[in-house]
Amino acid sequence: MAMAAIEEGQGRRFLGALSGPGEIVRQFTPNWFAVTMGTGILAVALGQFPQSRVLFGTGEALWIANMVLFVGFSALYLARWVLHFDGACRILGHSSMSMFLGCIPMGLATIVNGFLLFGGAHAGNMAVDIALALWWVDVALAFACGLGVPFLMFTRQTHTIEQMSAVWLLPVVACEVVATSGALLLPQIGDANLQLSILMTSYVLWACSVPLALSIIVILFLRLAIHKLPHAGMAPSSWLALGPIATGALAMFVLAENGPAVLAASELGTLATAIGGASFLTGLILWGYGIWWAVMASLVTAWYFRNPVPFNLGWWAYIFPLGVFALASIKLGDLLALDFIAWVGGALVAALALVWIAVIVRTLGQAWQGKLFLAPCLSDDLRVSSCGQDAQTTR
Repeated sequence: MAMAAIEEGQGRRFLGALSGPGEIVRQFTPNWFAVTMGTGILAVALGQFPQSRVLFGTGEALWIANMVLFVGFSALYLARWVLHFDGACRILGHSSMSMFLGCIPMGLATIVNGFLLFGGAHAGNMAVDIALALWWVDVALAFACGLGVPFLMFTRQTHTIEQMSAVWLLPVVACEVVATSGALLLPQIGDANLQLSILMTSYVLWACSVPLALSIIVILFLRLAIHKLPHAGMAPSSWLALGPIATGALAMFVLAENGPAVLAASELGTLATAIGGASFLTGLILWGYGIWWAVMASLVTAWYFRNPVPFNLGWWAYIFPLGVFALASIKLGDLLALDFIAWVGGALVAALALVWIAVIVRTLGQAWQGKLFLAPCLSDDLRVSSCGQDAQTTR
């Protein structure tokens, strides 16, 4: 989901060809994890059709490929911090690139969900244990991003409403994405106390994300109304607002489905029906809100594509929000036993697959040419000598 945060450095420095493999490490940024988010959400979406061996098998293959990508990207980014520490630190003061740290826990969450869908065939009963262990790691990462990046925004970075974009949502959305994974884990866990801990943690994660994301969307609406749409390089950002809305709805639907049984097995059993009903209603309201943003994002996308739209890693923002909205629609259709809504979800998955193919082809082509490896935080205009110093701009 990486936006054209490269806008600040793109006009000043362009890597037409990499000087060597080491340059990939030096220029590697966390917006690459948006690739794992998009690929992972398509894998999970295809996994919703176990009756089709082709679709389910394709989803399984994508999930395995996504794990390879995530491990590879993690190694590259860790290597950057080890080998180019001062350069890596600059992300902390960068007002756009720092937002993409939230892509890391969101990419990992799709792998956790994949273990629950596909892992049994590869790891047996260990699949749930692996998913649980990775989920707790993801909880820590999501909390760190959800708290740490806004703190940097308040203390070290420079922001204006005019320059604000939907990338502000990325670090705070991670918590609700991980909350959805927690809700999916519940029926796979045998220990009642552990189930309750996961349930409560998932609700807290949701609460740490959705209200804040909705507040940011209000500011985003104001920014768009006053300053109009950003330039074409930021075109995919029109879809980012759908992400927290759709993920919030999906989390509530899954919690409404799996949470009451957990509560009924505990001392909170008297609240099971009420909490389950409230969760479903909250999810339904958010899903309806998501329809507005999905239609608006489609209109904005059509408006942008009247003219050529430059390709960048930001195009991955077309995928994850659409994917979670498709999953929320499928889950709602299942809960209400309404075939029409389920068919809408299926159509959205088909659209998701087509968009993914278009974006992955462009990504592979431009990555091979070295055009996508550019760290804006290394721009000459942003000078940060160490992690302990504030960012200063020379403009």
